[in-house]
Amino acid sequence: MNTGDFPRAWTTARPHIALAPSRPFLFPPRMFQSFASTASPEQGPPRLAALRAEMTAEMLDAFLVPRSDRHQGEYVAPADERLSWLTGFTGSAGFAVVTAEEAAVFVDGRYRLQVTAQVASDFSPVDFPKVRLGPWLADHLPAGARVGFDPWLHTTDEIEAARKAAPEIGLVACDNLVDRIWQDRPPLPSAPVRAHPLDVAGETSSAKRDRLAKELRRAGQRAAILTLPDSICWLLNIRGSDVARNPVVQAFAILFDDGHVSVFSDPPKFDGVADHLDVDLHHWEAFEAALTQLSGPVRVDRKTAPLAVSTILSEAEIEVSWGDDPCSLPKARKNAAEIEGMREVHLIDGAAMVEFLRWLDDRASRGGLTEIGAVKALEGFRRQSNQLQDISFETISGAGPNGAIIHYRVTEETDREIRDGELFLIDSGGQYLKGTTDITRTVIVGEPTEEMRTQYTRVLQGLIAVSMARFPRGVSGRDIDPLARAALWRAGQDFDHGTGHGVGAYLSVHEGPQRISRISEVPLEPGMILSNEPGYYRDGAYGIRLENLIVVRDAEKIGDMRDQLDFETLTFVPFDRRLIDTDLMGPWEVDWLDRYHAEVRQKLTDRISSEARDWLYAATAPLPRA
Repeated sequence: MNTGDFPRAWTTARPHIALAPSRPFLFPPRMFQSFASTASPEQGPPRLAALRAEMTAEMLDAFLVPRSDRHQGEYVAPADERLSWLTGFTGSAGFAVVTAEEAAVFVDGRYRLQVTAQVASDFSPVDFPKVRLGPWLADHLPAGARVGFDPWLHTTDEIEAARKAAPEIGLVACDNLVDRIWQDRPPLPSAPVRAHPLDVAGETSSAKRDRLAKELRRAGQRAAILTLPDSICWLLNIRGSDVARNPVVQAFAILFDDGHVSVFSDPPKFDGVADHLDVDLHHWEAFEAALTQLSGPVRVDRKTAPLAVSTILSEAEIEVSWGDDPCSLPKARKNAAEIEGMREVHLIDGAAMVEFLRWLDDRASRGGLTEIGAVKALEGFRRQSNQLQDISFETISGAGPNGAIIHYRVTEETDREIRDGELFLIDSGGQYLKGTTDITRTVIVGEPTEEMRTQYTRVLQGLIAVSMARFPRGVSGRDIDPLARAALWRAGQDFDHGTGHGVGAYLSVHEGPQRISRISEVPLEPGMILSNEPGYYRDGAYGIRLENLIVVRDAEKIGDMRDQLDFETLTFVPFDRRLIDTDLMGPWEVDWLDRYHAEVRQKLTDRISSEARDWLYAATAPLPRA
């Protein structure tokens, strides 16, 4: 599943949270419609009018409505679905700017088709990042205009960039105006916290804290503010279910230079892990006061922490030391236990995918199968392992033209039959105790056209090129990204999303800071796990995306014995041979694919049913050579 190149989202409101009763961790029910609290197109105009009334009362000319919550997460709880509630747009990235005359919804290339289908005509989609917030404000508002924003939902980087681009516009921190008018807003989650086993985590929480505390001392910093739930979960070796599909615990934390940690959340949900943790536990409401009592310098990540954090520190005359979240890179560099766990769950997940693809080949050919039917079947195959904790994101199941919607989310209203002669794209993943999976395959029902085979092969060539890459240390995702596009570029084509995102180990399926993208400058390091997912999309006709997960490793020394890195493939599921045109491929590409399919067959044969075994042998047979 691709994140594209959208940055993390965007008052003086206090961090008070309405508490929900604790509930056991269960496999969440599968839904194929928007949350009840979100908007359908017809609900958008009256909600927009109510927001404008609040803007008038606050003497504001505009108000910003981000997709993110105060943890800057891509996936948010129902209580934080403000953008969806107001506009009807359910994509995982974007933001809105509401003025007295306009309501602009900024989305990137993944969502340009989706947004037009989900919002009322009162809202105008804006092509992001071609058009950015600051210049848009400067072009659409007069000098001196006041633009309100909730400083708990926007980072320092975001607000400073907007102020720099629109110096004549005043960006004003204020209460959240959407929360004022959202009368049936759900409570924030308060699910029980679970200890993450040491044999899976591979390192104790105390060892992680000591390691990061030494880094703070070397930098002369007394403490670091942690606002990302996945960072806190990684540091404390805990998991939760506060956000659908992501096993995270919503909390803020302060890491001190002696390794001590203070956590701010809903204390009752930590009752089951009291013996596991060695932290000071406080209610959410204590966080702001705790900030004012710190001794500086205090590290704050200007890219992820709410602007309110640095504002509170500065007003208390506590020195702010800007720096990356100290957990970010250590969390991204998976240790041996985490990598081994990821290898294991990809075999479990690969077996489920093979069972599904065999079933799909038979069932789709008989007609009547819909996108939702395919989703339900795939999740059923994953559950058969008895190891699935949850799916890792809402399954993208796109038949025919729906596959061209990059982050299409099937609903009861949009559910489409998977028809003969059409491509079917399915992008899905699972959350397992030992790791997280994310895989995309595109298959044909019936006979493909030559155009389909050509485009599929070009996308496959991009995946193979990334898989085979060798590179020196210091190379970033920006340097790898062109490999995935070269075959398409030669044909005058491309895809409008990044090639790959980082993936957590039983954490968020989208994890930074690493990614394969033309805007990523983060050096790739051993242990980093990424997706490798080029694509091609023809609006109104079909979409093709192919995705494996890969892990960066030390490459075997060859040639001049230089110190290089390469990728180990974690995902083992066959590609659709019916869509591969070997006449377009180089012999090294065909060799790679035959070796890959042989490894798929070897690794999965003993994990699948006899019916699926027969299908797998045919699906992984050597490709014809010219």
